[in-house]
Amino acid sequence: MNRKLLISLHLYLAAFFAPVIILVAISGGLYLIGEKGTVVKEKIYEGVHPELTTGSPTIKEDVSALLAAAGVRDYDFEYVRSGGATLYTRPTSRDHYIIKLADEGALSVELAQPNFQAAIIELHKGHGPGMFKTFQKILAAGLFVIVISGFWLGISAPALRTKSLATTMAGGVILMVLVLV
Repeated sequence: MNRKLLISLHLYLAAFFAPVIILVAISGGLYLIGEKGTVVKEKIYEGVHPELTTGSPTIKEDVSALLAAAGVRDYDFEYVRSGGATLYTRPTSRDHYIIKLADEGALSVELAQPNFQAAIIELHKGHGPGMFKTFQKILAAGLFVIVISGFWLGISAPALRTKSLATTMAGGVILMVLVLV
């Protein structure tokens, strides 16, 4: 691949992915400083459903039936995630349901409504819709190409080679120190 084509590839991939990279950087930074957004939760149902268990092979259908029994209409979810005795409909980057299981089939259902900040953090964590998760995988490959092409362009230019290698080594040393500490 010639240098001009590699520069174009690097530029177009970086420009195309810039909005989502900025979103990921902002949401990750906010999360790390403790600004996680808010999720308003409202209990909408309490009852007994002994057939609903976390390990059920028909968990999606079981949860759909429970939500219908709870009076929830026109709600679609992609899958159910379990965490201990709690079930979550996914994606959690939009309104979703939390089902808390108790002893002897007792359970409660909460409607959870994330605000924008909480929603983008859920997207960042990979808890969004399947199509967005696929886009995130493409983004990961794109970021790899962007970084490798940028590094290659830096070390293949005589005027930038020393600076590029020194900067990359400094970043690698800092990464190793932080990982090992």
